Parts: sequence; structure tokens; C-alpha cells
Amino acid sequence: MLKRTPLYGAHVAAGGRMVPFAGWEMPVQYAGVIEEVRAVRSAAGVFDVSHMGEALISGPGALAWLNSLTTNDVAKLTPGRAQYSLLLRPDGGILDDILVYQVRDDQYLLVLNASNTEKDLAWLQERCAPGVELTDVSEETALIAVQGPAALERLAPLAELDLAGLRRFGCALGTVAGVPALVARTGYTGEDGFELFLGPWLQTDREANAHPADPKAPAVLWSAALDAGAQPCGLGARDVLRLEAGNVLYGHEIDEETTPGEAGLNWVVKPAKGAFMGSDALAAQSTPARRLVGVQSETRAIPRQGYPVSREGDTLGIVTSGTFSPTLERPIAMAYVAAAAAQEGEAVDVIVRGRPEPARIVPLPFYRGKR
Repeated sequence: MLKRTPLYGAHVAAGGRMVPFAGWEMPVQYAGVIEEVRAVRSAAGVFDVSHMGEALISGPGALAWLNSLTTNDVAKLTPGRAQYSLLLRPDGGILDDILVYQVRDDQYLLVLNASNTEKDLAWLQERCAPGVELTDVSEETALIAVQGPAALERLAPLAELDLAGLRRFGCALGTVAGVPALVARTGYTGEDGFELFLGPWLQTDREANAHPADPKAPAVLWSAALDAGAQPCGLGARDVLRLEAGNVLYGHEIDEETTPGEAGLNWVVKPAKGAFMGSDALAAQSTPARRLVGVQSETRAIPRQGYPVSREGDTLGIVTSGTFSPTLERPIAMAYVAAAAAQEGEAVDVIVRGRPEPARIVPLPFYRGKR
């Protein structure tokens, strides 16, 4: 049976087209994918991303434990800061890409991909160490993202904290539309914006006893964002936006057989911090034989996942994600190609339904917003 987020009723009432996704019933679109993408690029859109997984990590051993399992350097965080990171297998394959937020001195929040939540939590629990408390708070956490160049303008009047002063990858506890939230200046769209976490774990025991969490809080905040002028957006627009921004998606650009070097993610691998899960394997790896690149079509044919990329009849690689970009007004894709062929500006073909369509290797991201 599919799970539903606390905002399911609001999606149905707003005409959201609901589809199965990673075990959840989620809105794929409202007004239409292209209109929603353009709303985020020009003003602000609001997304329900409550299907993501969340785990609280606390205790005196939390920092050392997290640093032993993630690729980025958790010691660089301070309360109110976040970082993008990876969980790796011992052989260097990517288990998941995650976000790590330091909420309080001894408390961290991990955000996990919806499709990997159960796997990740089991993997983390198996490796839990003394002095570390791991709590799965996925079911009690709602997550709402307001994204776009006007996100600050839309949210600031609702917030009782300084959103303008919140730096990129910063986070702070406060209230928005009267709702207690952890507000983070993070997102997946390539635009400025905020992600708002709601849940009883935000409160101390004393606060929770005095003011129990309101189950209607997600709907209150969602309605407030809509009233402030943010357009409701679904998973379809989110996927197009992340692809335009060159953001990888688990199961497409990364998986357990992919290494950080192949995916262009070495920037979140920090060997100087000391050993971590998979670090020995990464140190022993040679230059990757393939690389993730951007591919821009020179026709209207849309490259899709699984389509071959070739040159003069020789297969160079394969498309991992592809779509029509409303922002660039042409088809785009990400693909893995042989490292020797991964030269920006190179002419290639994408085999679309058996027919070679001309394209070109281009830099990632395809689009860079003002953040």
C-alpha cells in the first residue's frame, strides 16, 4: 500500500495528479510541468518533499561516527550549517547521496533519498557505535521546499527569523506562518530557496510538553506559501529543474556501482580528514574510465534514460537522464561516456528510437541560477 504525506488532501484538492513514487503517492504535476518549471525559474514554486527520509543522530560520539561513514568532513560543520555528502560501500560504490545538517551542538539531521530510506537506515543501524543515538524520524517529519528567485520575498513576511541573513547551506530553528520549523537555505532546483522541516523532534522535551506538535501544521504552512504567491509544483517539474541544474539523481546518475570520481562528485570527498568507509578503495582507484557529462540535443528529439551515445557508429556511453528543458528551450541529457570522449564541444549522436540524432557534449550545469 502506498504511503501518503500529511499534504495528500491538499494535493488532491488543488488538482494534483497523483502517481506512485518510491512507495509514496505523490503529485507529479498541477498546472503542468512546463508552467511549473517556469514559475520556479521566474518567481517561486512550492514542493511537498515529505517522502524523503530523515534520521536524527545525537550523542557524544555522533561527530566521530558520522565522519567515519560519510565522505565530506562533518567536523567543518557548526550548529546552523549543512553539507552535501555521500555514503559509500567499502569498495567505493555510492550507497546514497545525502544532506547532513547540524541542528544543535550534539544533534545532526541526515536527509536520505526516499527510494533508499529503509536501506540506508538499516546500513547505519548495523554500524551504530557507543555514544551514538540514531532515531528514524521519517514518518513524523514533513518537508516543504519553496524555491525560486522570489522565494525569500514570498517567505520573509511569514517568518519570525532572519531569512535574508541565512547563508546558502545555512539552517536555523524558528517559526514560519506560526509553525515551528527548521528552515534551511538548501534545495534541488538550481535556484535560491528554502527547505522547511516540520516535526516534533524540533522541540525540546520542555517545549513539546508545553506546546505539542500540531498535526495540521504542514497544511497550515503549505497554504501560507500558496497565499504568499508560490505556485504548487510536482515531481515532474522537480526532475526537470534538477536536471537543468546538473544535480544527480540516485538510480539514474549514481548507484552502488558508481564511484564519486565517475559522477564528478570528488568535491565532497575529503580524504584529509582521515579514514572513512570506502576511503581505502577510492585511494586505490585509477583515473575513471567513464565520466558524467552534459549532452545538448541539436534537434527536437529528446534523449531518454538508456539511449546510447555514439560517434561515427561507435558507442561511447549511455544516457542517464533526459528531458525537454523549458529554460533552454531544447532537449538536454546527462550521460556517462568514455573518459577519452568526454570533451566539451564534441559532436556526438544520441540513438533515439534507433535513429542517430545530432547532439553535443556541453558543460554541467546546463543552467545556473542566482543563489
